[in-house]
Amino acid sequence: MGATSWLLLLYSLPTRQKTERVAVWRRLKRIGAVQIKTSTYLLPDNPPQYEHFQWLTQQIRDFGGGATLVRAQEIEGLSNEKLIALFNRARDEEYGAIKKALQGFLVRGKKVDPETKAAELERLTRQFRDVREIDFFQSPRGQDVQMLLRRAEGSPKKTLPRLDTKNYVDRTWLTRPRPEIDRVGSAWLIRRFIDPRGKFVFAAAVPSNREIIPFDMVDVEFSHHGDYCTFETLTRRFGIEDKAVKKIAEMIHDADLEDAKFQRPECIGIDRVLKGWAKEGVTDDEILRRGFDCFDALYSFLQRR
Repeated sequence: MGATSWLLLLYSLPTRQKTERVAVWRRLKRIGAVQIKTSTYLLPDNPPQYEHFQWLTQQIRDFGGGATLVRAQEIEGLSNEKLIALFNRARDEEYGAIKKALQGFLVRGKKVDPETKAAELERLTRQFRDVREIDFFQSPRGQDVQMLLRRAEGSPKKTLPRLDTKNYVDRTWLTRPRPEIDRVGSAWLIRRFIDPRGKFVFAAAVPSNREIIPFDMVDVEFSHHGDYCTFETLTRRFGIEDKAVKKIAEMIHDADLEDAKFQRPECIGIDRVLKGWAKEGVTDDEILRRGFDCFDALYSFLQRR
């Protein structure tokens, strides 16, 4: 969803009305509004969000406070990119809490009785859907959690057929914006071992154009399968037997899925650097380019061992 204009709610409540203040704050949180100044909250200008703010404006006035709803095309000092980043940052925090809970759920595994396990998974799925409902700009973290949910649901690991790299030459490969360890590593693997002249593009959703090959996205061929991360899926689909690549696959698995399956923490540092570049505003293409340099160096180091 892209916003061409914004909704601002400016409000005030008497300081003594603590209960009412908490009620308003909870409502703002539930509808996904972000705070840009004291008692000033923001939503993208879309009919459902306008209705939410209208309802809240009336509630604040009923509480004896003051409320003004403003529609703005732009906000001085805050570009659309910065405003969208505010929303994505808020959603990332909420997705992060669900991700942590899901990882704990997966670690406990069979130790939990089926009834308790089903109830917990249902609760986490509901929490995910609630955040997804207010994820107005499709935060990349949402698909990370969705793939983890697929894994928690216990989808059987399929025996996937081997593919010939000859059929994947000079192609366009698509993944989610703000690439992190599995996406950058997978792109490096594609460029180095599958499609040396491949091009990479970024989008939040899978395109209808079948000539474009999506990877590390929900419910696509080249993504997480069972407990394989996308990098592992690609190595198996294309029969890449390189020993250094196998070690990198273990490192990326541990950094991406955080389950310590292989006890290989080496790529955690690279992942944090990639996330740091994203926070600095480095473009997706530049993150990929710098990430390729990291993996080229790691690959060279592992080849010599």
